[in-house]
Amino acid sequence: MNFEDNFVSEIEITPQEEELFTSLRAGSWDAFFGQSDLKRSLQIGISAAKGRKESLDHTLFYGPPGLGKTTLSHLIAKELGVNIKITSGTALSKAGDLAAILTNLQPGDILFVDEIHRLPKVVEETLYPAMEDYALDIVIGKGPSARTIRLDLPQFTLIGATTRYGLLTGPFRDRFGIIHRLQFYKPDALATIIQAAAKKLNVEIDLDSALEIGRRSRGTPRIALKLLKRVRDYIQVHNIASISSQNVSDALNMFAIDKLGLDESDRRFLKQIILNHKGGPVGLSTIAATLNEDTLTIEEVLEPYLIQTGLLKRTPKGRVVSKKAYKHLGEKFTDI
Repeated sequence: MNFEDNFVSEIEITPQEEELFTSLRAGSWDAFFGQSDLKRSLQIGISAAKGRKESLDHTLFYGPPGLGKTTLSHLIAKELGVNIKITSGTALSKAGDLAAILTNLQPGDILFVDEIHRLPKVVEETLYPAMEDYALDIVIGKGPSARTIRLDLPQFTLIGATTRYGLLTGPFRDRFGIIHRLQFYKPDALATIIQAAAKKLNVEIDLDSALEIGRRSRGTPRIALKLLKRVRDYIQVHNIASISSQNVSDALNMFAIDKLGLDESDRRFLKQIILNHKGGPVGLSTIAATLNEDTLTIEEVLEPYLIQTGLLKRTPKGRVVSKKAYKHLGEKFTDI
């Protein structure tokens, strides 16, 4: 599969793109668009914590990737005037890794753990007393002579981010005082984000063009910024002064991103079910074999947006392509 085929669905973010997202990240609450209810709730919690001169309750953000979980963590740290230490669930492979970070935190600091559902069990259990009692239990020695000592920790805030909320254990979830789910963005909210980012990139873009990119961004700011960058490259190569709706359509059509934000992988997935399995229902393992893809990629990369937009349905008997998908792909719908 070439780059264009997997443009939007790719999981890995290149260093250049990560640098772009960091430079365009909102630096204040006013610059963070969307997620209004979540923002109001967080600001109340932050104000209350500052008033009591305490650390913020441990916080968990969950939802699809690219919706702003990391950005929110930076904004919280900035609002509280504290440092933020960033790591990931895969980086903390043993309890000693966690202990090294926790013992170097200052009072009020934030520890942000991305993909927190991937923490090993032993590390997760080490976090329990740290979150509840601000203490760390360390085992010294082995066998009968082993003993446990408790190290006091400064008050800190753990902020976890996950795309797989259901994989967190009940005892772990219960230790978070604040839990928020991030929602997909509407095209008009994405258009606001795109226009703000375009100013930072010194690119002229009107509202209609920003809305066109927003409609093709799968409700995700990270994808919107990726598409904006691709469109910027397109107008630069073609010596065009500013972005227009026609430029956006030409550029994104070239990258096989259609008006619903589907890429070639999405369309191939839907068409395989339509053409080879009469629109479904079809089991996950069967469609995975048909596409020569692993089931995890289908469940985590391809299906979520297709289900959210009503193009695909999960039923007890398997996956079923909706009438809306037939119409979008120009296929004749037959109601059996």
